[in-house]
Amino acid sequence: MAEIVACGLLAHVPTVMLPEDVRYELNNGEDFTVVDGFRHLRNEILSALDYDLVVVFDSHWFTTVEFVVTSHQRRSGKYTSDELPRGMSQVPYDFRGNPAFAHSVAEHADQHGTWITAIDDPYLPIHYATVNPLTYLQKGDEAWVSVSCCQTAETEDFIKAGRAVGDALRKTDGRVLLLASGALSHKFWPLSQLRDHEAADTKHVFSPEHAQADLERIEWFKAGDHARVLATMDEFLRFKPEANFGHYLMMAAAMGEDRWTAPGRLLSNYENSIGTGQVHIWFDRPAQGW
Repeated sequence: MAEIVACGLLAHVPTVMLPEDVRYELNNGEDFTVVDGFRHLRNEILSALDYDLVVVFDSHWFTTVEFVVTSHQRRSGKYTSDELPRGMSQVPYDFRGNPAFAHSVAEHADQHGTWITAIDDPYLPIHYATVNPLTYLQKGDEAWVSVSCCQTAETEDFIKAGRAVGDALRKTDGRVLLLASGALSHKFWPLSQLRDHEAADTKHVFSPEHAQADLERIEWFKAGDHARVLATMDEFLRFKPEANFGHYLMMAAAMGEDRWTAPGRLLSNYENSIGTGQVHIWFDRPAQGW
């Protein structure tokens, strides 16, 4: 059985990949705290942890008729975002995978009434919800595996997929890190207004109601009240959480759903990114309820 050494809900926002001078220009002469949060996580937290597998629940990888988990022996290349090629261009990546774990996840799908396929196609695209955290957090030769967010999935589908991941972890040896890579509320400003809302200040989040919904959940995360987050998903969906919050839902289900009570701590401020709510929240004691 794997030991889950830590897990986190992390902002992969493209801003973190921009040059420092551009970030300062966008944010009134200051850096975005999610950048320092990544650095603190890498240098002060992960440096003290021993783990051999990172599982990324990737909120930018949209599949349609099933969940997909990467099963490559190794992935390497350069990544240019089709969405934001000016900010994320030819970013190098090179990391080991874990095919046995990926296939184990897929093999547990049926018993939970869902569909998960392990894919090792060398031409399978990679997405920046994986690449951006990898760029900041990769330590060495630990394995990284990504799990897609099925765009036709509803809350219960994400829970079922997360349960399959949890079952695979229970049959896996080693020490594992789980990363739910994505935002909270995810409503963008229209293009004609967007450039007036690029700074981090939360007054630029799309609406006060969106910000309030995010801030409520941040307090619940800090208290370890994952049960309340899960119980209020229908309400939160009104505020368009990224990928229907599938990245968090799968991680929470893998950790035990409403039995999971690990408290979180903020590694960044709650910040805006062109209307969306971004934050790093880290769970140092994730095994409670697992």
